[in-house]
Amino acid sequence: MSILKIDPIVIVGAGVFGLSTALELKQRGYNDITVLDRYTPPAVDGSSVDISRIIRIDYGDPVYFKMAREAYDGWKTEYKDQFYESGFALLSETANHELITKSRETILATGGHVEDLPHATELLNSYPNIPSKLAGLSGYLNRRGGWANAAGSIQQLASRCSVEGISIVSGPRGTVTSLRKKGLRVVGVNLFHGNFMLASRVIVSTGAWTNRILDIAHAATGSGHPVGMIQLTPDEARSLESTPVIMNLSSGIFCFPPTPGSNILKLAQHGYGFANEVIIQDSGTSRTVSTPKVDSNVLSGYLPEDADEALREGLRRFFPKFADRPWMKRRLCWYTDTVKGDFIIDDHPTLQGLFVATGGSGHGFKFLPILGKYIVDCFEGKASEDLREKWRLHPSPGNSSNIAMEGDGSRAGAPLRTLASIEVAKL
Repeated sequence: MSILKIDPIVIVGAGVFGLSTALELKQRGYNDITVLDRYTPPAVDGSSVDISRIIRIDYGDPVYFKMAREAYDGWKTEYKDQFYESGFALLSETANHELITKSRETILATGGHVEDLPHATELLNSYPNIPSKLAGLSGYLNRRGGWANAAGSIQQLASRCSVEGISIVSGPRGTVTSLRKKGLRVVGVNLFHGNFMLASRVIVSTGAWTNRILDIAHAATGSGHPVGMIQLTPDEARSLESTPVIMNLSSGIFCFPPTPGSNILKLAQHGYGFANEVIIQDSGTSRTVSTPKVDSNVLSGYLPEDADEALREGLRRFFPKFADRPWMKRRLCWYTDTVKGDFIIDDHPTLQGLFVATGGSGHGFKFLPILGKYIVDCFEGKASEDLREKWRLHPSPGNSSNIAMEGDGSRAGAPLRTLASIEVAKL
């Protein structure tokens, strides 16, 4: 369906996918863009928030590697105030880990450089203040990597959108309850309190909440992944301030240097996560999907016991000195998982007027400086056919079964586990 630059576009979701799309659309001359979200960005329980996200170019997949290098230039320039080039150590307890091997080969083939670590204890040559138990790990160090202030980056992106004249509406007037349809055409969105907003095109970028308003459970599902933070003293933080981001691909645990100013030490697990099964009523039928709660998912600070223990074991390995330090904050970070970790950026296969941009799969944030360009290329039909196919939203096979997450080889830890009802009550 063709669209004029003056036609109204509604984007549902003010995370990295939604805001980057809005900004790129505006820069290409579309002048009636509204972004809706139940929270003002950065949303308190989105996947693109809190104090840090890994910024790396380390991919075996050539598409994401190319994108990551482009994005890295943006982090070094436009978003330099949010970016900390600490270095990135990719490690494993298994020799010749496939993802490490492929990432290394891709980087070297394009003129990049990594420092091989057949024994991860060699990290101490560059970072003598690392307190970690590194014996038995191997991999490499890429000094072209680090982390970014996630909430600060989203705030900067949202501010740019506002300056460009993009409307960002939050609260009840920005809370979308369902798509507004006329036959097989989406003509807008229904809002909280019975209001609605019409649009020529609707773009859904709602992350792990997508299956609440759009049935794509055959292609994407929501999963929660544990995050924990501990408070350090200024002296403790200074002792770790020159350490790199470290990721253990055998456990999925990764850690950051302490955050300047707040002295917070953060760990998380990039694994298969936890499912929260919810029954969705839709046009007289019901379906069961995995998705976060509608209201804030961060207030309780609850983690399942096995998730807490996985993080605690990560502390014992990476920061044994602080292994028994109490958590100052914990939460589940909700991913939009797809089968192979590929994004979903495509026109809906059956609903006219609807475009979908989601499926971050735990690695979308790092592309913030350039993601909108790729999304709008697909929106305008300018992307290559290979790229369109990679990010295609295929029709449902009709059996309404949820996907089985395979991932790109970067996940580790226990298999996906569905939260028990007593655990859900504590979220």
